[in-house]
Amino acid sequence: MTTLPSTANRAFLERHAAAGRIGLCGTRDVVGKAIRKAQAPLTADGHRSPWSHAFLFLDQRLDGHWWVLESDLDLRYRHVQENRAARYFDDEAFPNVAVLDFGLDAAQTRQVQVAALDLLAGLSSYSLGELVGTLFAMHSRRLRQRDNLLAQEGALYCSALVQHCYAAAGIDVIPGVAGKNIAPHDLYDSPLPHRTHALIRDLGISRLRRIAHDACDLLDTPIEDLI
Repeated sequence: MTTLPSTANRAFLERHAAAGRIGLCGTRDVVGKAIRKAQAPLTADGHRSPWSHAFLFLDQRLDGHWWVLESDLDLRYRHVQENRAARYFDDEAFPNVAVLDFGLDAAQTRQVQVAALDLLAGLSSYSLGELVGTLFAMHSRRLRQRDNLLAQEGALYCSALVQHCYAAAGIDVIPGVAGKNIAPHDLYDSPLPHRTHALIRDLGISRLRRIAHDACDLLDTPIEDLI
């Protein structure tokens, strides 16, 4: 068995992982930063979201690893897939990670898992078009309530996959928002009762905003305090 490095992400995820819980991560790569920035209309402060991807914890298996189900924007694997949660142990690649616990009971957890495995068996594909439709709808409450404008049969992007599986247990994580219009940040801000475990090391404030913020602070500082 390969020995994995001990990291903050590893300790965090192994502490909070449980079957049926939702995982989130945020990256600094070009695609991740673009998805995070596009979710700014959903954040309380108008900055980019900490989150670029969502996944679902399935179970801990004989190999000792937690396995997750996800629909990942990876051109090599354009379908729903199972992966070890260990892929998120890299602190540098994934500066932000979170685990959301909606307090599922045993029956609900099983329903979520069954729905997830059905998607895996059907090899549902990643839907880049639906992701674009979701990002477009973020600017309109009316559009968020309607079906995704670019919806595709047999396709789901990451956070829509999570909602699809939760719907099998009768749970709408974001009431009033269509399942295929739900973004990773929506899951994090769900109004439903849940416990949030988060490790955030990249707040998502752009360099330009930080410079502007510092400049405003400077302008508000009395001259005598600068001397």
